[in-house]
Amino acid sequence: MRIQRLGHAMYLLKSKEEKNYLIDPFFDMNPGFPVEYNQEDFYQSIDGLFLTHGHFDHTSGLAKLVEHQPDVLIVAQYELAMILLQQGIKNVLPINLGGSVSLGDVTATMVQAKHTSSYRETENSPMYAGEAAGYIFDFTDDYTLYFSGDTALMYDMKLIQDVYQPEIAILSSAGQLTMGPKEAAYAVKHLLDVKYVIPSHSFPSNETATSKETLTNLLQAFPIVENMIDRDSEFGELLKDYEGTEVVIMAYGQEKTFQK
Repeated sequence: MRIQRLGHAMYLLKSKEEKNYLIDPFFDMNPGFPVEYNQEDFYQSIDGLFLTHGHFDHTSGLAKLVEHQPDVLIVAQYELAMILLQQGIKNVLPINLGGSVSLGDVTATMVQAKHTSSYRETENSPMYAGEAAGYIFDFTDDYTLYFSGDTALMYDMKLIQDVYQPEIAILSSAGQLTMGPKEAAYAVKHLLDVKYVIPSHSFPSNETATSKETLTNLLQAFPIVENMIDRDSEFGELLKDYEGTEVVIMAYGQEKTFQK
């Protein structure tokens, strides 16, 4: 399995069968999205899209993806899925917490996350979009991955580990809008039992952004983003002496292969 980071919380999972599964599309306002991927070939290459919740930094790129590929499969929590279907988006599959969908080379199960969810909150009054969620991706003859989505620290992570036994976790750990490095490190040490953990939801600095202009515009519109810049290394530092789990800090655009 290969994992590629395309933003603060947008990841591309690539299976052994060369299928591409995108999590939480966020393109135009994303200071970490590699410019070279903003083209037809990339959008056409997506085999399935998974949404964790409705906030703009997780769904604002949906319209662009659907424009290039109207029939792309979109998996979303029930209320958010109903909103998308009513907007005329075609291939939306509603599931809910505990529900699963099998796509041949992967079975994805929606699991709980402790977070809020609204839709188009930057355009009009926030529209309720159900509950936020995470996912378990159980790849055939490969690793099982836990994608936490945006979440606070919760003891449910222990249940998720016990039931699904993920070996890789992508954990939100930037603070402000999700749990921070301290809470995420606690989750790794006491609630999860994964071989690898990838920190998520941290925004790039001016030095690491793929587009400095986009970062500047995002900071002007949402000043709180500054509090979530470059928190990955802080998370890594808290686990530097913990031998049970390897922290894998990924740059924006970087792809890493996990060989079982």
